Parts: sequence; structure tokens; C-alpha cells
Amino acid sequence: MVFLELLLMLLVILVAAEVFTNALEHLGEKLGISEGVTGSLFAAVGTALPETSVPLLALLAGTQNAATNEEIGVGAILGAPLMLATLSICLMAVSVWKRRGTHGHLRPERTGLTRDLNFFIVAFSFAAIAMFVPHSLIEVRYAFGFCMVMIYFVYVMMTLRASKVLVKDGHATEADSVMFLCKVGLPNNMVVIVAQLALGLVLLVAGAKGFIHGVEEASQLLGISALLLSLLIIPVATELPEKVNSILWIRRGKDTLAFGNITGAMVFQGTLLPAIGIMLTPWQPRKEVLLGIVLTLVAAIWLRYLVQKGGLRVWHLLVNGALYISYLLLVLA
Repeated sequence: MVFLELLLMLLVILVAAEVFTNALEHLGEKLGISEGVTGSLFAAVGTALPETSVPLLALLAGTQNAATNEEIGVGAILGAPLMLATLSICLMAVSVWKRRGTHGHLRPERTGLTRDLNFFIVAFSFAAIAMFVPHSLIEVRYAFGFCMVMIYFVYVMMTLRASKVLVKDGHATEADSVMFLCKVGLPNNMVVIVAQLALGLVLLVAGAKGFIHGVEEASQLLGISALLLSLLIIPVATELPEKVNSILWIRRGKDTLAFGNITGAMVFQGTLLPAIGIMLTPWQPRKEVLLGIVLTLVAAIWLRYLVQKGGLRVWHLLVNGALYISYLLLVLA
């Protein structure tokens, strides 16, 4: 029954994310902004809402067990960037392996991808350092949290500033499919777009709330800590929308949207969510947590190196998948 509940909540999350991202593409087209902004900001934040809502609801309105809430929160906060930087990136490459070949090129717009990775690596390094700040130094912890928020603010400003140039260079957002609410006869205008965004958000929050309770029951049933289960299960479930959307985009040749959807979510979840964790949880350097942070940074730095080197090939991203498998073997051994 517990696993049936998890599956049901997963389906709610998937449907909600599809509704949300469908509206986001039309919003990007209406506003005349670049694929980089739509992917790295709008789509990334939108499809990151399931992961965002899980730790927030766990910490602020989760179960009656405060320790379990904190473990679910920390696991969801740190598990999401790990999943994005490793397995999500790898699956995206695997989806075009047959079509492009092992040595086939991946061609996202480089300036936006470089910016995403630079901001993520810096911010997530701050999150790692903050784990070694004693909980008694609350002022220092809050200072770290404030810096993380400001990093994301600067990132948003820089991404928006670059949009006009990218649109002129032919990187404007174009929606591929009709908006869902328009299929029932509603007009394609800003009011309907916002209504569909709101509908997706409501479904996301409802799905995440149910998922929290399912994780707590599953952890007790399997005899696994809520922290470890949250590091592994919550990201797998809530990251599926990113993987599905990025896979669809990259198979259509929209490499910039595909990568931006993932790396933009990495920045969002490597700044704002760790800031919340630093300020609201013990944020301690436990083994499984530190290992996850290290492998996440290795995966991001590897991707950044490839971009700087001048070319991304399909086989390069299989390394990211190998890092995720290594994590599973190390924490479950």
C-alpha cells in the first residue's frame, strides 16, 4: 500500500510538471525571450518545483517527527543536484546515442551553459563548506545562507541580460505543441497561460505532500534511514520531469533547452535550497551527504571542463552516469 501511494504521488507529480512546462514554453514564446532564459530559468525552476516543495513541506509542515523532517529535507535538497549532474545528464545523452553515435556532438549554446556551471560550482562549494560551520555560530550560518540567495539573484540578472543578444542570434523560444488548456477551446493569452501555470503548481504541491508521508512509511518498512532514502528515492521520482523534457528537447535537436533545463535547475537547487537547509537544519557532514556533494561537484567540474575544451560528445556524459552508479555502490554497500 505504501509503494502504491508513492507511485500515485509520482504520477501526480509527472502530470503536474508536464502541465507546468507546457505553459512555460508558451510563456517564453509570448515574452520573446531566448531558449537560454526559458530553459535555465523558467523551465528549470518550474520542473524543479517538485524537489523544491518536498524539502520545504518536510521542514515546515511535514510529519510530527522533527528529526525525520530534517532528514527528508536535507536528503531532498542535496539529492536533487546529485541526480541532475549525474544520472539526468547521462540519460539525456543515452537518448540520442543511437541517432548521433558514441562520438556524436552535443551543441548547446555555450555561454549560457558555462554561466550555469560556473554559478553552480561556486554555490555548491559554499554549501559544502557551510557543513563544517558549528551550529552554535548561527550568525555565520545565516551569512552563508544570505550569500547563496544573492548568488542566485546575480545569476538571474546575468541570464536575463544575455537574452536579447541570444534572440537576435536565432535562439528565441518556440513552443512545439498546443497549450493544454487551449485544446478545450480557451484562447492562447497570458491569462490562460498563468491559469495553467497555477494549475500545475497546485498539483505539484499536492503530489509532494503525499510523497513525504510515503517516504517516511517506506523508510520504516525497509529499515533504511529517511536521509538515505530521500537522497536516492525523492530525486529519482521528482527529477523524472526534467529528464523527460530534456530527452524530448534533445531528440528534437533543441540542445540548448535540453541542457538549460538541467543546469538551470542545478543552479536553482544549488543556491536557494541549500540556503534553507543551512539555516533550518543541522546541516552536518554525514558520510552519505559528503560523498554526494563531492561526486556532484566532480560531475559539474567535468562538464565545465568539456565545455571549455571546446566540444561535448555523447560518450563524455556517460562518465556522469558512472559517477551516480559509484555513489549507489558506495552508500548501499
